Amino acid sequence: MADIFTPGQVGGIEVRNRIVMAPMTRSRAQPDGTPGPLAAEYYAQRASVGLIVSEGTQPSDGGQGYLTTPGIYTSAHVEGWRKVTSGVHEKGGRIFIQLMHVGRISHPDNKRDGGQAVAPSAIAPGVPMFTATGMQDIPAPRALSTQEVIALIDEFRHAARSAIEAGADGVEVHGANGYLVQQFLAPSANVRTDEYGGSLENRARFAIEVVKAVAAEIGAERTAIRFSPGNTMSGIDEGPEGPALYHYLVAELDRLGLAYVHLMHLGDEKLLADIRRLWNHALVLNRPGRPRDRIGADIEAGVADLEAYGQGILANPDFVERIRRDAHLNEADPATFYGGGAQGYTDYDALAEDRA
Repeated sequence: MADIFTPGQVGGIEVRNRIVMAPMTRSRAQPDGTPGPLAAEYYAQRASVGLIVSEGTQPSDGGQGYLTTPGIYTSAHVEGWRKVTSGVHEKGGRIFIQLMHVGRISHPDNKRDGGQAVAPSAIAPGVPMFTATGMQDIPAPRALSTQEVIALIDEFRHAARSAIEAGADGVEVHGANGYLVQQFLAPSANVRTDEYGGSLENRARFAIEVVKAVAAEIGAERTAIRFSPGNTMSGIDEGPEGPALYHYLVAELDRLGLAYVHLMHLGDEKLLADIRRLWNHALVLNRPGRPRDRIGADIEAGVADLEAYGQGILANPDFVERIRRDAHLNEADPATFYGGGAQGYTDYDALAEDRA
């Protein structure tokens, strides 16, 4: 029987254990979106996990929502990420770069181009966000034209190619947490009347077409997607059709032979079981707040193939060894999650240092 420390498979690569570092925004990129000078060290420190999924990385200037987040669409970005992937690979690790277009979750003050956010429809999320001058209400986005939607799909394709050029083992499309892909899925954010709105099949079209474009560019075995069914962040409401929407999405995507689906699981066990039944490839499961004594339980029960962890790995670069030894875990410091330098980023103690 598989356990969390046995090798696993995601697409065309073997991973040395079934622990995944979940994507976590750290807001430490340079002003042009190139990963910062400490990023290679940060990710390499955590390369003992089976798979790293990078922080959300915008596929274009228009995809940025937060301050100092990285991009993967210019030659400078590619060179910066190549240092990261090389550092991870030198330690025997694997890394997928997460492609994140935030859609309406943006503020002009945070964007390199200073422009208005774009989204399926001109509906503000109704929440504030942090900017350089403090918290501000997020303004209403501009609704995308049909041709602009098609152009956005090509942005994901280009970003995926750039990620592979940078040495990534694959890419994960961010379809969760209220960002652009989930905005297309949710009636609360998508009131379009073209082929990308209305029926659940139409609302799922953007996600499917993005994944198909990425898979055609870099190979399905290097393509993955993350979902958060039932997530209500930032004004998202998938409505009573939510479970049926994911039944349809997962069944359609299953045909493509992707590397994995990554689920942020929020408690709907029936939907999780349905997805597990419909999905015939690797399933990565992130249960926020999972207690330590349940680490590995979903793998042992056959519910998931890999388990994703966030803050535990953020604060413990040797998370795998600590779990294996049942050793003490460092606590993450929320004050250093976003922005800054080495503090709270690359200076968490490893096990030997902690004992000393």
